[in-house]
Amino acid sequence: MKLTIYGSGCAKCRQLTANAEAAAHALGLEYDVEKVTDVNTIIADGVMHTPALAVDGTIIIEGKVAAAEEIEALIT
Repeated sequence: MKLTIYGSGCAKCRQLTANAEAAAHALGLEYDVEKVTDVNTIIADGVMHTPALAVDGTIIIEGKVAAAEEIEALIT
């Protein structure tokens, strides 16, 4: 599974990354994390609000820091 975090690298982005990793770990999934900080790439990928999380190329969270439990529910 590929987890992509979109954002500037701020505290909220780091928290979303940690929550996404915790969710994947809790589910026993193998994953890679990619962080996208380039504004042009973020826009080209269709993200309008950061932080955002995509799983295998599909944006599932946008504009908020979701809890690990919420992310678990979305990726199962």
